[in-house]
Amino acid sequence: MTKTIEIRPSGPLHGSIRPPGSKSITNRALICAAMADGRSRLDGVLDSEDTRVMIRALGQLGLNVAHDPARRAIDIIGSGARLPVAEADIFVANSGTTVRFLTAMLATARGTFRLDGTPRMRRRPIHPLLDALAQLGVDARSEENTGCPPVWIYANGLPGGHATVAGDISSQYLSGLLMAAPAADAEVELLVAGELVSEPYIEMTLAVMEAFGVSVRADDLRRFTIPAPLAYRACDYSIEPDASAASYFFAAAAITGGRITVEGLSRHSLQGDVAFCDCLEKMGCRVEYARDSITLTGGPLRGVNVDMNAISDTVQTLSAVALFADGPTLIHNVAHIRHKETDRLAALATELRKFGATVSEGPDRLEITPPSLHADPLPFTGATIDTYDDHRMAMSMALVGLVQPGVVIRDPDCTGKTYPDFFEDLAGLG
Repeated sequence: MTKTIEIRPSGPLHGSIRPPGSKSITNRALICAAMADGRSRLDGVLDSEDTRVMIRALGQLGLNVAHDPARRAIDIIGSGARLPVAEADIFVANSGTTVRFLTAMLATARGTFRLDGTPRMRRRPIHPLLDALAQLGVDARSEENTGCPPVWIYANGLPGGHATVAGDISSQYLSGLLMAAPAADAEVELLVAGELVSEPYIEMTLAVMEAFGVSVRADDLRRFTIPAPLAYRACDYSIEPDASAASYFFAAAAITGGRITVEGLSRHSLQGDVAFCDCLEKMGCRVEYARDSITLTGGPLRGVNVDMNAISDTVQTLSAVALFADGPTLIHNVAHIRHKETDRLAALATELRKFGATVSEGPDRLEITPPSLHADPLPFTGATIDTYDDHRMAMSMALVGLVQPGVVIRDPDCTGKTYPDFFEDLAGLG
């Protein structure tokens, strides 16, 4: 394993790129295809740690899954919600989508199943999902009574009925329940309690379900009615490039004053993270939308005040851009990212200060006051950045090195979680 990588200043970046497929869409499509009747073909799939974890898990559950990484394709023969095995002990690493989506899916099966992960996964909450499943008549428990994995599911089918699910920690609990609900014995009604974070990911879930033949009645993303029992329909499904991954290249153009086109995305993408471009536009960049691409041109950057609740996977990317703005940037309403691969707000505050920024950290916010870029010599400093086994810390902080010399990223291989070729693709633009 490469222990560190140094990023060297590039000058303005110009070019085009098509990032790998969306992790979020890939894992949702895998769940729907696994529960469908018949063979599905997924094209454009992401090959990363998180998707490989999901693929291995489905194989352990007796499903026929053929993955061709070179062609970015998966053929999967669905079980029609009747899993071939009645017990399994599955390792999910630190993949939040895998543990949450599988917990809900396994509740529709019959048998005994255990899901475990890395030490960090054992600190990531899953109790809102377990509470909702209990309301629907499912026996699913936290092994150590911590409200976190390992999780045991003593499955005897999903009876159906009504459940209230908390939405303020992660939208993945609701997404998992939505995708599992068609396999229930009777209609399922889900009510969101409190704030629902990352709403675009719920819209994504509903769109993937629709592609596999299941429609959900959604009332303002607060109440959902899912008809059941109802089978998913196997299909051929194309997965668009990852908008969260695209944010790094948009930010690279912003930071370096370059012009980068990301292919395969549009204003009407399934992924809410394309709205990251709106943040950069407010900071002074120019954005051009085409039918199958988005082009961003950098310009003089100014600080912004922005609610990033709906696009929280790009908070770290915007934080890197904020270092180069004229004036402070306030990012708020993102308390839930403290429960991701690491406490992202605390990690950002620590690492941004290494560059000479002044950072004020609140329960749900960061205020970033950048080093002045107009002094001579530059008051910015190079830094060796800790990544906390968090792929997004590595990719976002690497962007700073496109302008500031001396930026070293520790454990760059952690990007394998969602984007194994990130540093090669970034170098290809430089």
